[in-house]
Amino acid sequence: MKFTLIGFTQDFGFRVFAFEGMGNDQIRTEFMVKADLALIRRYGISLQDLPLMCRGLLERRNEAEEKRTLTFTEDEMCVYARQREAARDAALKNKKPPRRTPSENIGAAWRGPH
Repeated sequence: MKFTLIGFTQDFGFRVFAFEGMGNDQIRTEFMVKADLALIRRYGISLQDLPLMCRGLLERRNEAEEKRTLTFTEDEMCVYARQREAARDAALKNKKPPRRTPSENIGAAWRGPH
């Protein structure tokens, strides 16, 4: 099933995302995903990441499940934060070491004595 973000609303401390799912039978179905804004601050998740995270939650759900309103739980946010931290650590490991700064006497070998 493919999911398209339709929009969002603010419901007290929650952001509620509306998605439209379209299956192989071309039937459109509306889904809602709630995310607690206090929890995203606790786990360092940016507001811009939420729509993709919620779509991922919908894609991971069981297709046979009839539930159309889901909540992005604290456990899932914790898993996302750990994965992001692991990716950041891996990127730092693969980062090239800084280049040495050039010394004061650069080019002195070919300039000769002063």
